[in-house]
Amino acid sequence: MLATIKQVNDGYTAQFDRHFKHSVEMVWEMLRENDKLKLWFPELRIKELREGGRIEFDMQNGNFEEMMITSYSPKTILEFTWADDLVHFELYEESEGCHCILKEKMRTITEHTPRDLAGWHVSLEVISALLDGRRMEGRKQEWEKWYEQYKAAVHNLT
Repeated sequence: MLATIKQVNDGYTAQFDRHFKHSVEMVWEMLRENDKLKLWFPELRIKELREGGRIEFDMQNGNFEEMMITSYSPKTILEFTWADDLVHFELYEESEGCHCILKEKMRTITEHTPRDLAGWHVSLEVISALLDGRRMEGRKQEWEKWYEQYKAAVHNLT
């Protein structure tokens, strides 16, 4: 299911809602523990896990971009800068697992926006597979499929 993308007063939001049949603790570990984080987003590394802390993005060319953690509440919220935007994870306990909300708060829609949205979409699928004890093969092909759909969705907004 595509993220819900809408225009808001100060830009745009894309919200992904996922329900995992795993505890909040297990999902939280995927977001905060570097050994698990690298399984679904190998370019990211948490340097300081706290509000005002840092996350490092490996640009894969010898350069690193530093992102700031703007909101943090253990097992509930992790929000960080993403270039000019914000990425916000929120976790809620459910009777059969965890409701995960991933929201990207975007100032503007750019040519790169559908790429990021497809990336987050596939990342959530990879998290789900890992939690279920599976490996997700064909990430690039999966990303390409969702990229086309997000390109169309973003085009409809502008």
